[in-house]
Amino acid sequence: MDLKTTHVWRRPTLGAVAALAGVSTATVSNALNGTGRVSEATRQRVIAAARELGHAPASTARAVASGSTGVLGLTMTTYGDLPVSYTEIPYYGQLALGAMAAAHERGYMLMVMPSSLSPWMWLSTPMDGVIHVGPRADDPVRSLLRERGIPIVSEGRPCRPCPGDAWVDADHDAGLRLALDHLAQAGARRIALTLPVHDDTYPHLVEQAYVSWCAERDVPILVERYASLPDYFTTEQTAAGLLLDRGPRPDAVVGVYSDSGHNILAAARHHGLRVPRDLLVACISEDPDYATTTPPVTAVSLRPDRVGEEAVDLLIALINERTGVDRRRLVQPELVLRRSTHGLSSSSPGSAG
Repeated sequence: MDLKTTHVWRRPTLGAVAALAGVSTATVSNALNGTGRVSEATRQRVIAAARELGHAPASTARAVASGSTGVLGLTMTTYGDLPVSYTEIPYYGQLALGAMAAAHERGYMLMVMPSSLSPWMWLSTPMDGVIHVGPRADDPVRSLLRERGIPIVSEGRPCRPCPGDAWVDADHDAGLRLALDHLAQAGARRIALTLPVHDDTYPHLVEQAYVSWCAERDVPILVERYASLPDYFTTEQTAAGLLLDRGPRPDAVVGVYSDSGHNILAAARHHGLRVPRDLLVACISEDPDYATTTPPVTAVSLRPDRVGEEAVDLLIALINERTGVDRRRLVQPELVLRRSTHGLSSSSPGSAG
């Protein structure tokens, strides 16, 4: 008679995770649940150990016991009701994936919510808290969520702050300065900016950083705005073309949205300018296609994956009513150097390799 051994999977214990991470079981619990005071290095070590062992917090049992749902919401409402496919925009896709991974590591489900939900759905959908992406100046979704009284963390700084607001954002001042400093080192002296007209804080923060940087160096402020609105219609390519028509024209142009690099390159080609010999081009974008454009475009990454992770961490801390939590967090951007900013001449100081 054949004897068959049945292997039953057993969920790894907190003790097993603690032993692998070299910490106490209490520290494991705090790190996974967003409670207590745990350093970021320790929290990452615990999460790595839990992932290696296949441990996940028993969120369902915890939710039943506490009367919560074990569900976090994430909105995609930056452009209101316009039919924008957010997951196809690299920034939002990486943001959602980063938040999803962080939520799953803590034993929560993350539900991505479209902007088309009715007010009743925003008020009644079961969830313990919400990450609200891109709060706008006139933001009905944020108002509904605040009316509901559940914890909210904004991705991006609210246009109209309220006491106790919690948010996670990229450090836009630091990110733009990375690009501007690099362009100046590559020989640019007239650096222009294409800027969207929009009712969230992002373009305003970018403009403040740009104006401040120019004032510190006593260089001209060259800004051209664009938007697709009923009373203000200009494409970014047109805006970049208007900048390049100026005399003296800019020797570098920076764009701040995902498609900006493509639009500025197109404007440069239309004006017969060679990048980077005649014009340096950079943008703020997560789009991997910039590694293969002609030429490849230097980009500032706002680290949306990290923004998503931090937003989940902060939201869970608020859900658990953790004290002493920093409710305003900045994620540091990174500069990805490519050939579009090699330098205006071979002798330009600090030209990128």
